[in-house]
Amino acid sequence: MIFASFLLLFSVHKWGSYTYKDQVAVLAYHHLSHDEQSNVTITPQLFREQLSFLRQKGYEFITLEQFKQFIDGASVPKKAVLITFDDGYESFYTHGYPVLKEMGIPAVNFVVTKDLHDPKTSPLPSMSNEEIRQMAVETDGIDFQCHSHDMHAKINGNPLLTSLLHINGNPESPEEYRQRVLKDTNFCISNLHGLHSEKVDAYAYPYGMYHQEASELIRQSGIEYAFTVVSRMAVRHDDRMQIPRINAGNPSITPESLHQTIMRRAIARKLPVTKL
Repeated sequence: MIFASFLLLFSVHKWGSYTYKDQVAVLAYHHLSHDEQSNVTITPQLFREQLSFLRQKGYEFITLEQFKQFIDGASVPKKAVLITFDDGYESFYTHGYPVLKEMGIPAVNFVVTKDLHDPKTSPLPSMSNEEIRQMAVETDGIDFQCHSHDMHAKINGNPLLTSLLHINGNPESPEEYRQRVLKDTNFCISNLHGLHSEKVDAYAYPYGMYHQEASELIRQSGIEYAFTVVSRMAVRHDDRMQIPRINAGNPSITPESLHQTIMRRAIARKLPVTKL
C-alpha cells in the first residue's frame, strides 16, 4: 500500500493526471493589487493565470450553493473548485470580479460588514453596498457571506472571536462574551441580507481562528457552514462548521504550484490510513 501510494504521488507530480471526485478544493484569496505587496496580496494577472491554468487542467468551478448541496449529500463535478475571498476588499470589485465575470467563474466573498458603512476609511478600501448590489444583480454566481461584523481584529495578539475582552477594566463575563458573539453575527447577517437574494448562512472565521464555543454561538445565530484555513480538501463528511480551505492568494503560488498543491491534498484525503 505504501509503495502504491508513492507511485500515485510520483505520477501526479510528473504528469498531473489524477482526477479526484467527491472532494472540493476550496481556495482562499484576500486582496488583489498591481502595486501593493503582502503575503495575502497577488496581482490580478496572477489571479487570472491561476484560474486559466486550472481550467486548462480540467477543473470545474462551482457555486457556493452547489458546495452546500454537496456537503448535504449531492454530487459535484470531478475536480470541483470553489473560489472564496475574505474581507470584502474593494479590490474584489475592481480587479477580481471583472476576471470572474469574463471567465464565467462563480465565487463567494466573506465580508466584514462594519466596513460597508464607510468603506473608504478601512485600512484597505472595502466594497460598498452599491457595489455588492451591482455584482449580485449582474451575475448569478457571485455570493456574499459573513466574515463577522466588528470582530476582524485582535487584542493582545488574539482574535476577538476567541478572546474575553476587558470592559471598564473588568474582564468580560462568559455571558457577556456569548451575547457579544451572537450580536455581532446577527449584525453581519442582517447587513448582508438586504444586498442580495441568496441566503446568508455561511461564515469565514476571522484569521481562521475559532474554538468550540465560538463555533456553536455562530451556529445558533443562523450560520450553517463555517470556513477555516485548515489546508486540505473538503469532503462530504466534514463538520460543516469546520470546512477546510487551501490558500491560493500568496504571491509565491504559481498556477502550476497551486495545481500540484490541490493534487497532493486530494490524494492525501483519498488514500487509506496505513499503520506501519
